[in-house]
Amino acid sequence: MPKVNPRGPNPIDIHVGSRIRLRRQLLKMSQEKLGDELGVTFQQVQKYERGANRVGASRLYRLSRVLEVPVQFFFEGLAEPADATGMAEGDQTPIVYDFIQSSDGVSLAESFSRIKDSKVRRRVLQLVRTLATEDLAGAS
Repeated sequence: MPKVNPRGPNPIDIHVGSRIRLRRQLLKMSQEKLGDELGVTFQQVQKYERGANRVGASRLYRLSRVLEVPVQFFFEGLAEPADATGMAEGDQTPIVYDFIQSSDGVSLAESFSRIKDSKVRRRVLQLVRTLATEDLAGAS
């Protein structure tokens, strides 16, 4: 398990913060608007999203109401130590989280979720897989 810098943000706080940011962006809500709803400044929201400041239980509950998600949403995808999960070293989870937290990732996820026809969704997924395979082959 990697060493945690005792002075740096806790990895769990970073994860919770990234989930706050993701949901806020999906709702197209500004940090200022979220801060107003929580009774804090937008700078405080920034600190929560970076994991620099820990979110207390009552504030996390309020966040779940404002962002319209269950409290457990903020902990979904929280990585367990590799020993506990049995994940291989080549686990792609960090890459996926980095992508989904980017503006392109948020936009893609938002657009994809609006496609209601499951056949169309599968075709889009196949297209992306094909493009990724071609891109990988072209890079070799």
